[in-house]
Amino acid sequence: MIRRFGKKKEAPAPVVQTAEAPVFRHPFGALRNSYVLGKCERELYRSLRESIPVIDAAVYKLVRLIGSFRLKCDDPGAQAAMERFCREVPVNGLSQGLDHFVSEYFEQLLTYGTAVGEIVPGAPGEWPALYNSSLEQVVLLPGASPLQVKVCVPSPGGEPEEVPCPGLVLCSVVMAQPGEIYGRSLLRGLPFVSDILLKILQTVGTNWERIGNVRFSVTYRPGENDRGFSRERAMQIAGEWSKAMKSPEPRDFIAVGDVNIQAIGADVEMPDCQVPARLILEQIVAKLGIPPFLLGLSWSSTERMSSQQADMLTSELEYYRRVLGSMLERLGGLFLKLQGFGGTCRVEWENISLQDEVELAKAQLYRARAKACAAALPEQGGDDDGNYDGNAAPG
Repeated sequence: MIRRFGKKKEAPAPVVQTAEAPVFRHPFGALRNSYVLGKCERELYRSLRESIPVIDAAVYKLVRLIGSFRLKCDDPGAQAAMERFCREVPVNGLSQGLDHFVSEYFEQLLTYGTAVGEIVPGAPGEWPALYNSSLEQVVLLPGASPLQVKVCVPSPGGEPEEVPCPGLVLCSVVMAQPGEIYGRSLLRGLPFVSDILLKILQTVGTNWERIGNVRFSVTYRPGENDRGFSRERAMQIAGEWSKAMKSPEPRDFIAVGDVNIQAIGADVEMPDCQVPARLILEQIVAKLGIPPFLLGLSWSSTERMSSQQADMLTSELEYYRRVLGSMLERLGGLFLKLQGFGGTCRVEWENISLQDEVELAKAQLYRARAKACAAALPEQGGDDDGNYDGNAAPG
């Protein structure tokens, strides 16, 4: 047996199952990958976020407003390992921390309606890693029953192949229709109104190029004695006018004869685009579920209306938290199994905003006062639940 000078055998690097395989691709390979569902639709949603800043800002607002969380375990040893994992887990090779993984996962979920991630087991003695899979490299297919979904990746042969360890892949969908595997994007329904808004903005830019950048019309009417030299006079006037307009400093234009100068489009009124643009923006904001004041839209709103809009946004975020909570609990359970711990974990979210904490503190204070009054004055209508009859006569 030959030893290589005591060189220690290196552990194999962890392999990501849902990453793009380094294989040779045909120049027209997009035709072979046409079986991937929703590829054109995903490209459309990316274009919407790039072309309309309000949509992109709303998605990032939702990602930031989802808030922070903690994974709680029953075992104290498992809890310490879980907290360290949430802080130090490698994400996509360049990031670190479970928060980065959840942010990209949630952004993908909002944009496309479907999000896929993977937990990658590390070498012995190392932490597992997390990877946000691209939907271009993942295919979801129905399994043997309607309750099963197969996670597949494209293969050089043309047919998708199921990943070797589907239990390590995390999938989430929102607003999925009955009988469908893929979810529906938050941006679904916006391409039509967004196209109208882009036409309005493009027209505004074109009108400013035509009217805002002033062009002049110089008309020379030769007299009866100047008709024989009208061509030379016109060329001379054109040259002097060109010098006057190209001069970096203000310069006078002097001409002899009947010369008329007018601004092109001076009598054209710029069309008002505020009303139609606001109409389209109202449709977009209503679909995104973000209050207008969070997007920098200074629309007239009362304090009560803003409070109601904040409550509606809170309910939207609670819905997304429930979707992400199931994924996080499964992720925590996989981590505990990989580390040899037993039991399960649960997700504890922090309050969404300071306003919620204030309202919660007020409600607790009012309940404590009601119980104190019921305990001090039982003969005046108090009961065990803290209800107090204010119509009773004081003792």
